[in-house]
Amino acid sequence: MRNWKFNHIDFSTYPGYSGKDLGVFWSPEKTTIKIWAPTAQMVELRLYKDGVRGEAYYKTNLQKKENGTWGTILTGDYEGKFYTFRVNDGEWLDEVAGIYARCVGANGLRGMIYNPNTTNPEEWVYDNGPRYSSFTDAVIYETHVRDFSIAENSGIENKGKFLGFTEEGTRSPEGVKTGIDHLNELGVTHVHLLPVNDYVTVDEEKPLEKYNWGYDPMHYNALEGSYATDAYDGRKRIIEFKELVKALHANGIGVILDVVFNHTYYAKESVFNQIVPGYFYRQKEDGSFSNASGCGNELASEREMVRKYIIDTLNYWVEEFHVDGFRFDLMGIHDLKTMQEIRKSLDKIDRGLFLYGEGWAADQSPMPESKRAVKKNTSAMRRIASFNDDFRDALKGNHGDKKSKGFVSGLNLREEAIKFGITAAVYHPQVNYGYIDTVDTAWAAEPDQCINYVSCHDNYTLWDKLKQSLPKASDEELRKRVKLAGALVLTSQGVPLLHAGVDFCRTKGGNGNSYKSPDSVNQIDWSRKNEYIDVFEYFRKLIQLRKNHPAFRMSSAEAIRKDLNFCAEYKIGVVSYCLDGKQAGDNWSKIFLIFNGNEDEVEFPLPEGRYKVVADANSINEDGIELVDDTVVVEPVSLKILVHAENG
Repeated sequence: MRNWKFNHIDFSTYPGYSGKDLGVFWSPEKTTIKIWAPTAQMVELRLYKDGVRGEAYYKTNLQKKENGTWGTILTGDYEGKFYTFRVNDGEWLDEVAGIYARCVGANGLRGMIYNPNTTNPEEWVYDNGPRYSSFTDAVIYETHVRDFSIAENSGIENKGKFLGFTEEGTRSPEGVKTGIDHLNELGVTHVHLLPVNDYVTVDEEKPLEKYNWGYDPMHYNALEGSYATDAYDGRKRIIEFKELVKALHANGIGVILDVVFNHTYYAKESVFNQIVPGYFYRQKEDGSFSNASGCGNELASEREMVRKYIIDTLNYWVEEFHVDGFRFDLMGIHDLKTMQEIRKSLDKIDRGLFLYGEGWAADQSPMPESKRAVKKNTSAMRRIASFNDDFRDALKGNHGDKKSKGFVSGLNLREEAIKFGITAAVYHPQVNYGYIDTVDTAWAAEPDQCINYVSCHDNYTLWDKLKQSLPKASDEELRKRVKLAGALVLTSQGVPLLHAGVDFCRTKGGNGNSYKSPDSVNQIDWSRKNEYIDVFEYFRKLIQLRKNHPAFRMSSAEAIRKDLNFCAEYKIGVVSYCLDGKQAGDNWSKIFLIFNGNEDEVEFPLPEGRYKVVADANSINEDGIELVDDTVVVEPVSLKILVHAENG
């Protein structure tokens, strides 16, 4: 019986390999194969005609090569054939497709030999995504491939598929825009997709029988087949995902992939452990798998060949699929050096790629926090951002407690935490960090290191959280609070991220952890866009306001400290501040923002001069809603944005 404890092994003694030829590579004349398996005594390659069933029609052994690698060359054209590896390190391990499999059959059981050139859409060579001078220019929309189009009222033909993102002109039964037309109408710059790499818990042969978000990785270099129109031919998922990327790029929208390098779904049975047992995972002192992911294991990113694997994989997604960035699930499990090396390696390809992640772990790790990519170490990861959960919880209450409240649900004394979000988690002399429950100091060095958000796929939707913490609130009151939250996220410094459907009050029926709930819970209900069209229009105009005015998206911490001033007298339940637009390169020279979280209206003295109101509880109009001087009244649970009247 195999011993799955590894405290007797010094993994640092394993030879490293720096070559770029790991994996299976086709050409018309030959297929070249190489894997890294330093503990192997024998490696068997098996070939199949089918990706799921049938017996191997050919078997051969790989030859031992340099630095722990094994390889062989198959002479002839093997396109369309399937393969597996079987390693013997003293005893035979399970048959798997290998860790560098890029094309797989149904459920990732077998790798597929393929010609990458046949997977490129027309004019793929000219495809590229949007690039910005600063990541603070981005507005990110987080969604799940299946959620986006699966609803009957999406008007989309390829429901739940990659191709659902390529269909233009789609409408709901009420006539509102859906799909890619909705993204264009809203004005977001990037779509953040929940995991699209091959994962375990949805049977690709019966894709509609189960649902999952996809945070249960199997193959990191291959795509998920349940999102393809054909799960059996691995080329189809590659072709169709490239069509998704190309369609979004053609509409000026970037594609960010959610990557889950912190753990795998299987531990002992994983592809990694069937090739090099133990090496890819961290262990506790007793040699068993450590579990900072809360899912039974955690990857050892600090080890040479794990780091290489992660970097190789990310480079592949950029070079082969033209993606525009990555979001790292439980980034706080990864070591700092790996994150720094990822940034360095990707910069050699394209400095415009956006990287961000969750600056926390789900449980204890044997690696000290000081060495990991946790939120408080964000400043050590230049041009990599962390999620600002401090701002999230200050806005709506603790993410896990459905009854807790925040600023937009009427809880006072959250003003300093709101200011923390407004200043993008960078140090600002007017933020009193001693009054913030969740942090004691700033953690971002620059504003492009802060992702501001109020909700995402995790936990309750914003609508559901507000409804549960304010059970007596009317529909109209809840709309006001959603608008206030949206305004705070979209006018604050840093990078805003929106959970898909927050712009029309998305609900999951109060489900706070829908990772495997059915489509009836997770699908985007496009009819709500029509029902809450006023909220959608408000978000749309907020995004346009942000795009039009650089004062809301300053690119340096120094500028924020200099040109953002909390200029008014403190009032409980109110946050107000002034922006020096002229210094920020804005055509509005002076901007005054007031956010009132109270149940009562507040009267505010204005800085000297006459002002025009450009935003209030229900309207956003850059030409002006009304002119005011001396004082302004801000309604309960609402905002006012005013600009100096010299701007017209």
